Amino acid sequence: MTYVLSLGGSIVAPAEGPDVPFLVELRSRLESWLAAEPSRRLILVVGGGGPCRIYQNALKEFAKRRNSSAPSDASLDLIGIAATRINAQFVAAVFAGLCADPVVEDPTGPIAFTGQVLVASGWKPGFSSDYDAVALSERFNASTVLNLSNIAKVYTADPKLVPDAKPLDAITWPEFRAMVGSVWTPGANLPFDPIASAKAQAAGLKVVCAAGRDLDNLIAILEGRTYVGTRIG
Repeated sequence: MTYVLSLGGSIVAPAEGPDVPFLVELRSRLESWLAAEPSRRLILVVGGGGPCRIYQNALKEFAKRRNSSAPSDASLDLIGIAATRINAQFVAAVFAGLCADPVVEDPTGPIAFTGQVLVASGWKPGFSSDYDAVALSERFNASTVLNLSNIAKVYTADPKLVPDAKPLDAITWPEFRAMVGSVWTPGANLPFDPIASAKAQAAGLKVVCAAGRDLDNLIAILEGRTYVGTRIG
């Protein structure tokens, strides 16, 4: 069975750089989980994290200081994609021995998957790496995308802006898409990319949003046990 993890860049490489202690533990826990059943496979789709936002913000600041027009969404997305690719190469190296194939940069192109772990990055402008996770789920017949980030659950609204926002255990695709809208903005801080959400709904996929650093919870999700998170779909 194949599981797809959309691994938020913010938990792999926050602003201060790659989180090595977390990645050591992630490798250890996932390696043990994979060893328990040889048929298990994981696809890790890695986001841009700190490097993405640092460079995107720098380009915006450059334009401001030059009194020129704001950077195009395509320019900002290309920077984000480059950040996902360096993060993905790093994660592939972290999983050396389990990840035997090149990092996937285009989920629609030829893909070799000979190990137990496959790592993918962002693809092209217009959406985030969440979209690539959905595309790879369809391609490898995975019914669920595990969206791991720095939030434990989806809320009824942004809790930073709405103090009485409520965490959700489950939400339908129409309800979720009404919350996040239908337009992708580079660097947007959303539980799941709106463009990816439309694709996931059309494909009949489920997405589970959960805290990426809670590895006990991650293993519980993978094993079908009770977990903390939000089921979309």
